[in-house]
Amino acid sequence: MAAQKLKDKWRGTPHCPGVYLMRGEGGRVIYVGKAKDLHKRLANYFSPSRATLENGKTRALIASIVDFDYYEVRNEQESLLLEQKLIKEYRPHYNVQLRDDKRYLLLRAGRQDALPRFSLVRLRKDDGARYYGPFVHSGALKETVEWLNHRFRLRSCSAKLPGPEDYRHCHDDVIRHCSAPCIGRVSQEAYRAQFGEALNLLEGRGVREYMEELFHEMQEASDALDFERAAKLRDIRENVEKTLEPARRFARVSGDLPGTVNPQADLLQLAEALNMPPPEIMECFDISNLSDNHIVASMVRFTHGRPDNAAYRRYRIRSIDTQNDFASMLEVVKRRYSRILGESSAIYDKPTSVDAYTWLLELRAHGKAPITVPDLVVVDGGKGQLAMAERVLAEIGLAKMPVVGLAKRDEDVYLPGRDEPLVLPRDSGALRLLQRLRDEAHRFAHNYNELLMRKRVRESRLDSCPGMTPRRKQLLLARFHSIPALRRVSPEHLAELPGISREWAEQFSAWLSEH
Repeated sequence: MAAQKLKDKWRGTPHCPGVYLMRGEGGRVIYVGKAKDLHKRLANYFSPSRATLENGKTRALIASIVDFDYYEVRNEQESLLLEQKLIKEYRPHYNVQLRDDKRYLLLRAGRQDALPRFSLVRLRKDDGARYYGPFVHSGALKETVEWLNHRFRLRSCSAKLPGPEDYRHCHDDVIRHCSAPCIGRVSQEAYRAQFGEALNLLEGRGVREYMEELFHEMQEASDALDFERAAKLRDIRENVEKTLEPARRFARVSGDLPGTVNPQADLLQLAEALNMPPPEIMECFDISNLSDNHIVASMVRFTHGRPDNAAYRRYRIRSIDTQNDFASMLEVVKRRYSRILGESSAIYDKPTSVDAYTWLLELRAHGKAPITVPDLVVVDGGKGQLAMAERVLAEIGLAKMPVVGLAKRDEDVYLPGRDEPLVLPRDSGALRLLQRLRDEAHRFAHNYNELLMRKRVRESRLDSCPGMTPRRKQLLLARFHSIPALRRVSPEHLAELPGISREWAEQFSAWLSEH
């Protein structure tokens, strides 16, 4: 998109909180940012000051921007949550923070315990507890939890079921911060009732009354010239309000948020470009190779132009043990649609005059198909990958299933029976929809490959080597990927890695030769 078009698009952005995505060549997301005012924040990119351009990284980012999208949200907390979600999904080149596995804090309420308590965690587990959050303001959350414990006299000890022995080493009861259920000072039923009141407050019931109570206490402290207590009460009130500020969770970003992404309009444009009815269901395949050891594939599904993550599938390639995208694509497409045929028992009732794909569409329309077939299949790649998909679909009797290829380099769309690709405008909704579908498949496949790599690092035959540490194992596998590759490396080369001495490298090479 030309610089003038980008400026015109920026001038139409609203003055509201939101999250923006900068896209580079090929539609790739290269930066994700948040803003209290989208219009003012984006001015730094499309009407930058001299001070802004003095920063080399910002200058390079601005020069790389080809297009941008944005989502409108309701408040700053939502923008922080959505920004984190998008950065972890797209892993943009120009984002440094939030690309790791660190997550915002959750508040865990162990309501299933005999003496429940609050604790701060980062991962949600299926353990019967109730989880609140995530919360972007960790300091406010910690202060709020401390106030809740004091206000409702809840325990803060980590023992699962505290008793008299734990009470001997605790002073919370002495300073009236805990009602001491561990020694029967209050019954378990009374304590659980106190905990229930705290849960009600977290869920928004009775918040106004507690806020007014804190305000009156603050006023009384101020009138009594106890300004230190008044300031503390003011901070508590602000922290509670900040923690309980309503915010949506963004499990999967879709077109539910206002912004530049319009799935329905994009579907209509795609249907017009491909000369077909709007594809209600689309499936996309991607192959991911980190090494010969982990060749995986992903299949993601979009329904009505939005991610349908419950239908996502991932595969480990079985037929080959070397990197071959064509053979891998052939295998995964065959496995996916052979299974659909195999699990649709009504396929055997198909009239001879109707082809298998048309019959499966009819079964889908009448709710008789265990796994519904898509209206469009997209493979990540050019003519070669498309040819493999066409070939296998014809072999299993689904030759009429619409399939296209999206080449990464120039974002050209390859269609069956055409030598020349279909070139869609870079700013067209049709291309953007295909890019979102392809990027989601790429992200899902890459995450699976990383999962297998981490698992392999944890569980490896290298663990039985004398002197092997988790750090050494991680370094070796990250650099050389496999034990056969390590056997071909000289001790001198191994000793170049940080933390590996020449002596240990020689011992390790000898161990590899023996095993």
